[in-house]
Formats: sequence, structure tokens, C-alpha cells
Amino acid sequence: MPQYQQVLRIVLLGSLCLLLTGCFYWWRAYQTYLQMSEFDDNFAISQSDDFIVRFKHPLLFGDDIIALAKLRPSREINTPTGQKWQYIFRKVDADGHILQPEIKFYCQLTLNHDDKVTELAFSSLFLQIAPPEFLALSFRSLGSGKIDKLNRRLKVDTDSISKINADLPLKSAVLAHLGEPLWVTDTATQEIYTYHFKLEAYAVATGYEDRTLSVVKLSFAKETQEMTRMAGRFAGLKISINYKNYQAQ
Repeated sequence: MPQYQQVLRIVLLGSLCLLLTGCFYWWRAYQTYLQMSEFDDNFAISQSDDFIVRFKHPLLFGDDIIALAKLRPSREINTPTGQKWQYIFRKVDADGHILQPEIKFYCQLTLNHDDKVTELAFSSLFLQIAPPEFLALSFRSLGSGKIDKLNRRLKVDTDSISKINADLPLKSAVLAHLGEPLWVTDTATQEIYTYHFKLEAYAVATGYEDRTLSVVKLSFAKETQEMTRMAGRFAGLKISINYKNYQAQ
């Protein structure tokens, strides 16, 4: 068999395996990551009440998100142009009971008629733990990140990106919106506030039930009372941002 036919056969077999195993969602996710290296050509960021990332050349399908998250969203709302999917997180106590009055935030996906994701939005309360200036820079820096294939993580080298002149939120302002944490951990220089949020989700895949609990840890510098770091897991997506790494000194 000629060499080019062997290569073609391998490519076709590989594609067939991807189709049969449903792994194309990883391929589309990876292609979306590659788009971030030319961020302004492929995405746009805006903010009113919500923080919105618009996908100019969408690749991901709604079913890709479900396959990655292993669950369906809290709300699936029909619109004239497609659907909006909301993932709603509510603050809970140590036993998982929703606290009253409710403190909640959402992440929202906009899908077009082709079921492709065209927008990702975060509600205003989420911006209390991820300030918009730093969230925007975090998105822009993803294209320069390195993929840890073993742990399926993306790590950004913040030393190689431009920094911003923006103030970090003070602990008093964050607490005014989020209320008291479940507990506080002390270190020599930081206070780490831990919160639990429960994701309202449906059709959660067996073995992935823990993805409905979001453990959010906020670090505050004792000396300045500024929030310096946020770490959390949201529908299985782990996010950790050290805000000082993005701030101009």
C-alpha cells in the first residue's frame, strides 16, 4: 500500500474512533483554546451588569458543554435566536442547606440556532469574587497558557503578560455582598475565607455528583485587607487566580 494511502487510512480510522467515542468535544474545546492566542480576532469582552465574553467564531456546541461538565444547566430558556443556559449557584451552609435570604450568582451561556455557544456571561455577584478588570485579563492571558495534559489543567505564566493598574476589592466590600464565610483559616500574612455554593443542576452523570458543590476560597492580605486570590470549582471547572500577579506594582 502506498505511504500516502496508509497515512490517509490512519487519519480516517482516528476520526472514526473520535466519532465513536464522542471525543470530538475535546477537540472543539482545544480549538477554542487555540483561538485565544488571537484573542481580539475571535472574542470580545463587554460589561454592563454582567461580564460578557462574545465568541466571534463559535466552535463549541451546547452538547460539548454537557459532555465536559457531566451535567445539564439549571435553566434552559428558549429565545428567538436559540437558547440561554443558566448555571445557578446558591450559598449554602455546611450541611448543604440553602441560606436565607438567598445569595446567588450565575454563569450563562448563549446558544444560537445551530446550538453553538456564542456568549459566556457572569452575573454581577460573581464579579465580587472575580473583579472584572482582572477577569478580563485572565481571559486574555489564556492563549499564552500551557496545557498540563495529565491533569487537564491550563497554567498561565503571568510573568509574560502585561499588568494592569487596578485596585483590589477590600474584605469589607466583599463581605457586604457574600456575607460571612463557613470558616476562616489564618496564615502568617493571609486570612482565607471559605464559602460553599450549591449548583442547581440536572441529569448529573453518575460519579460526578460532587460537581454540584462549589468550594470557593478567598484570600485577604492581613496588612491591606485586599482580596489577593480566588480559588474555586464551578460545575467541575477549577479556577484559581492570584490577583497580585496581574496587578502592576
